[in-house]
Amino acid sequence: MEFGIIGLGRMGRSLARQAIDKGHRVLGYNRTQRVTDELAREGLDPARSIEELVSKLSTPRIIFIYLPHGEPTEMACQALRPMLAAGDIVADGGNSHWSDSQRRHAFFAEAGVRFLDIGTSGGVSGARHGACFMAGGDRDAYEVVAPILKDLAVDDEGTFFVGAPGSGHFVKLVHNAIEFGMVQAISEGVELLKRSGYDLDLVGLFNNWMHGSVIRSWLIELMGKALAEQPAFGELSTYVEDTGEVKWVLDWALDQDIPTPVVSLAQTALMQYRDLDSPTAKAVALLRNQYGGHPLHRASERERR
Repeated sequence: MEFGIIGLGRMGRSLARQAIDKGHRVLGYNRTQRVTDELAREGLDPARSIEELVSKLSTPRIIFIYLPHGEPTEMACQALRPMLAAGDIVADGGNSHWSDSQRRHAFFAEAGVRFLDIGTSGGVSGARHGACFMAGGDRDAYEVVAPILKDLAVDDEGTFFVGAPGSGHFVKLVHNAIEFGMVQAISEGVELLKRSGYDLDLVGLFNNWMHGSVIRSWLIELMGKALAEQPAFGELSTYVEDTGEVKWVLDWALDQDIPTPVVSLAQTALMQYRDLDSPTAKAVALLRNQYGGHPLHRASERERR
């Protein structure tokens, strides 16, 4: 099939590469032209502007947006609508707030353009080798895009139509909230192990836990991989990247009087890690680097003392 991608960052470029490998015609636009040129050498049909990308696509056009939430995504949507025709489909695969997705669905509908909000999980490696998709919007638009999603998903169950506009992004952000709690628990476990007084082979232990233990999971696997790659905790900064999206879920939960003690504490800890020399904080940073490509920061001389 043929489709366009606006935003060739970690997720967008990985999905583009996977789609090209599987025989899709992928047109791509990225604000940094160097990235577009690099992918063009791998088979991407490059566009120098959003307008060029739209003009190259056959109708009905399918355009995925993989941009940071907020202004970058909003600007892309505002630019796209006057260029598109009735029946075209825009799919936001980023982590937008679900209320923004509901608004954008109505915004595009005024022009007869269909809009999907597609939560995308699996990290950078999932985007490259098989992701998980959660789609909200109109069912008929989803059915058009579903063959692409199923081809890029980890398996046939890796793409799912959730329901009404906004629901795809809502469930993805709840997914992220669950992820925060799991990452925090694993990282606290790393600190308990490091402070146990035993001379433990943590890499071997985490590998052992991947074979039949109750807590075996991809996050456990990635924690073991991270410990193998970064055994010297003292060289790492405790600063942890936070895109702020889980705060949206927590704000909504407070409005609904829904208690979320684990996720709330994980979010609080994430903010504390910017100032503490904590092995747990460094383990969180390592794990988020593994699954999401979030950058690692080196400790300053003051932090190492």
